[in-house]
Amino acid sequence: MSASAIFVLDLKGKVLICRNYKGDVDMAEIDHFMPLLMQHEEEGLLSPVMSHGNVHFMWIKHSNLYLVATTNKNSNASLVYSFLYKIVEVFTEYFKELEEESIQDNFVVVYELLDELMDFGFPQTTESKILQEYITQEGAKLEVAKTKVPTTVTNAVSWRSEGIKYKKNEVFIDVIESINVLVNANGSVMSSDIVGSIKLKTMLSGMPELRLGLNDRVLFALTGRDKGKTVVMEDVKFHQCVRLSRFESDRTISFIPPDGESELMSYRINTHVKPLIWIESVIEKFSHSRVEIMVKAKGQFKKQSVANNVEVRVPVPSDADSPKFKTSTGNAKYVPEKNLVVWTIKSFPGGKEFLMRAHFGLPSVENDEAEGKPPITVKFEIPYFTVSGIQVRYMKIIEKSGYQALPWVRYITQSGGTVATFLISAL
Repeated sequence: MSASAIFVLDLKGKVLICRNYKGDVDMAEIDHFMPLLMQHEEEGLLSPVMSHGNVHFMWIKHSNLYLVATTNKNSNASLVYSFLYKIVEVFTEYFKELEEESIQDNFVVVYELLDELMDFGFPQTTESKILQEYITQEGAKLEVAKTKVPTTVTNAVSWRSEGIKYKKNEVFIDVIESINVLVNANGSVMSSDIVGSIKLKTMLSGMPELRLGLNDRVLFALTGRDKGKTVVMEDVKFHQCVRLSRFESDRTISFIPPDGESELMSYRINTHVKPLIWIESVIEKFSHSRVEIMVKAKGQFKKQSVANNVEVRVPVPSDADSPKFKTSTGNAKYVPEKNLVVWTIKSFPGGKEFLMRAHFGLPSVENDEAEGKPPITVKFEIPYFTVSGIQVRYMKIIEKSGYQALPWVRYITQSGGTVATFLISAL
């Protein structure tokens, strides 16, 4: 990927900390980044890659920081961005919150981390659990005898330490799916997809090898089995612990897991999905003085399942005042700084239907056209349920000592950005 240097800037473009890895790009080039960014913003041409002469800036924004990589080569941009997001992940593991203050309070640790994360423009040790073994926030207290780099860093298995022991050997598997659905004003689904991830919490002794089996359609076709429901996964991305050659040859997900929590893989399933919580809305305007909004929410999933912490966010005109609400269940509140009514339902059983009515005073109805009509958004989480039908068929745990281990599996579906636009009736 070959990044020449990494910079961390504040919102004004001031360099908080930087690391020059190759020395082939003038460090003063970063002074051109913020003027370029502001120029692109004004022109409405904001891009994740910007160039000044033969120097390219690849950047991301996190909280009140800009993380910028510079290069004068034709680098692999997707790998550079993966690395920038990995920096955010590692720093967040260390400092809990990554913002300007946490960088200023931890200059020494940040510089040490930048030194270990990359060498001559190429990623090195990026596992935060391994980095925490020899880069600590108590650096001043370390004794010379203890400043020995753990063997893990030079091992083939750089993401897991040796000699790990647990009294009870267990592995917890979470299959988490987010559904993204866009519905137009006529009630037609315009776009939908499922984005999923499989997360592990591993508490296993030694250096075990795990094999995970899913109801993967390609695997079933290879083995001549085509019984039951199968899924076709696209854009599959694995943790570095997975043996890719094995997966490509026989679709077996084989790996030595990191200790503790990690994301084993992520995937996307491009399929037609109906909204699990269907929204209908009607706006009624009375002369030029008030507006009433009626929102109906219906659970379109199995009756035995329950959606938790449902939030229906209904946009209202910016000059609305004097809110009054009536709900068949849950609570509604007005959030004036966001021009929203937030209807919260703690528990929403499948097949049920609920209503919310909101009444507002409205000084100027004419303003409505200029403001546009933002969509209603719905947030929720449904435990023990997956939309795609993906299943963990087995989890084999092999370790040379032969101990018995328990795998636990949990399925969760949540909203990624389920959206329904207004179905309007104006009086």
